[in-house]
Amino acid sequence: MVEQQEASEDAVMTRIGQAIMLLHGGDREEARNRFGALWSELGADGDALHRCTLAHYMADTQDDPGDELAWDLRALTAAEGAGGGWSAEHRDLPAVRAFYPSLHLNLAADYLKLQRPDSARIHLQWARAAAESLADDGYGDGVRAAIDRLELRLREQ
Repeated sequence: MVEQQEASEDAVMTRIGQAIMLLHGGDREEARNRFGALWSELGADGDALHRCTLAHYMADTQDDPGDELAWDLRALTAAEGAGGGWSAEHRDLPAVRAFYPSLHLNLAADYLKLQRPDSARIHLQWARAAAESLADDGYGDGVRAAIDRLELRLREQ
């Protein structure tokens, strides 16, 4: 039974990954459609890592900055629900924790687009603090560089 559940969870992540590939390939509309269908399937009680990942990328498919903010807030809420409800040994906890810098960075960017620089600065500070736990690898370096770039944009405000 556990193997079957893990296989179905892997299938969900595979489907999320396929939609991410569409998004990165430039087909935002089809990615948005697939993310929306998956979001409906997962429901409010779906796996927190799945909901966090899906909402994180669904935000990138939005045309309206307010909608983008709403999806990024959903991603953060899912991550916070996951981290608060899991033991330190849960297999997905490191993945959720690794999302925090990016989640807060996206929220900072959303608030900047919505001309709310004070809120943007708060989330940028949280992103920087969370980024301290990232590895010195391509992902960690990329997130830290994005934080630096957004900080420069905020200084111009």
